[in-house]
Amino acid sequence: MTTTISLVDMYFKSFHGYYPAERKMGNDFYLDVQVDVDTPNNYNDDIDKTINYENIYLICKREMDDTKLLLETVAQRILNSIKSDFPNVLNASVKIKKLGPQLGGKVKFSVVEIKF
Repeated sequence: MTTTISLVDMYFKSFHGYYPAERKMGNDFYLDVQVDVDTPNNYNDDIDKTINYENIYLICKREMDDTKLLLETVAQRILNSIKSDFPNVLNASVKIKKLGPQLGGKVKFSVVEIKF
């Protein structure tokens, strides 16, 4: 049996960015994570048989607090941690949305998404 667990629109004020001004001023980010987990047919209310999504949040928070130049790097680090911490995860995706990227015109957000 497969269970899908998602965290949607986690908000972080972080300092990722290729340009020094982005790393100094910071940006607003929204992050989505989805994991497909190989789960037993009967949970019996046992959290050890699934994924505690609080742990996924903590991985995301740790990586969003660790400034990087590229959002691709941040997303990949989150996926790597999920892969290594939760061997029963079959597939996962990380989507990072950067609000109001400074591109010389009005853009609501930019998005980087990585999956395995």
